[in-house]
Amino acid sequence: QVQLVESGGGLVQAGGSLRLSCAASGRTFTTYAMGWFRQAPGKEREFVAVISRNGGNTDYADSVKGRFTIVRDSAKNTVYLQMNSLKPEDTAVYSCAARMSVYTDIYYQDTYDYDYWGQGTQVTVSS
Repeated sequence: QVQLVESGGGLVQAGGSLRLSCAASGRTFTTYAMGWFRQAPGKEREFVAVISRNGGNTDYADSVKGRFTIVRDSAKNTVYLQMNSLKPEDTAVYSCAARMSVYTDIYYQDTYDYDYWGQGTQVTVSS
């Protein structure tokens, strides 16, 4: 089992940047594929960015491609989401998720693929 704690959210002006962190407990971080998802008020949770166990494969929602970057640091048991050129439509609660996987180079985009979730961190982008 793994516990996930997000941090780094906040209020930022459009065009600004934030870096979200997701710290995972336990010593088996490298056995989990990871993902970032977001949920805006009145909307369903949606995929933002995902990364494979070995960090070598990533994927992004079309709406964030070229602006967001997901990376993982196995030494720190942490996955990051660097968000640049933020837009008001990026406003949401951002949550990280983990899924144990036997595959080192596979990522998962569907929320139903993930077993563990953090509590979320609020990101608000003002215009």
